Amino acid sequence: MDMLYTNEFWVALAQIIVINIMLSGDNAVVIALASRSLPPAQQKRAILFGSVGAIVLRIVLTFFAVMLLDMPYLKLVGGIALLWIGASMLDSGGEEENIDAHSNLAAAIKTIIIADFIMSLDNVLGVAAAAKGNVVLLVVGLVISIPLIIFGSQLILKLMGRFPVIITLGAGLLGWVAGEMLVTDSAVAGWIDSSAAYLHYVVPTVGIFVVIAFGKWLGSRHAPKAHAGA
Repeated sequence: MDMLYTNEFWVALAQIIVINIMLSGDNAVVIALASRSLPPAQQKRAILFGSVGAIVLRIVLTFFAVMLLDMPYLKLVGGIALLWIGASMLDSGGEEENIDAHSNLAAAIKTIIIADFIMSLDNVLGVAAAAKGNVVLLVVGLVISIPLIIFGSQLILKLMGRFPVIITLGAGLLGWVAGEMLVTDSAVAGWIDSSAAYLHYVVPTVGIFVVIAFGKWLGSRHAPKAHAGA
């Protein structure tokens, strides 16, 4: 317990809280996007089960944080996958009558867990770096992330119902996160930092437009089929 009386402990704890506030918002957005087309009762179950799955994955990832940090191409693959997930979520909504992609509870939970697994990489690595091997701080970081994800997703879900434009903004946020993952992968980060630092802004920005444009294109393809079925 002596660590509680050291400045280093409280500075690291403050860093972990900030990291969780900044990065857990991404997880809240993906949960809200994936569950927005479900009936209200199923929305709560999707948020609960999806959040629990995300937390379990985050616990597992925490124990392998150092190894994951040095694994090349992991973030590249995750970033590309997240671009697709963001576009497919945008394809499923924006209008009440276009609710085919995530109308099934199991499909919504699966999407939440996959997307959270990808996005939790940055969160876990950030928390692990701030904790510097301190198990107590790692546990505190995980505990803090739970209410941020669950209550944050519920709030965003309500806002999406009132302001549909948030759906597009949320998908764009996933595109930004995907772009950040692409430029921070250990296989390319060294070269980018030394020779092309501007890519830290360009690639995430392009990611926003890729997700929104691709998602709208997918939606335009599915819209005629929906009208034909009607």
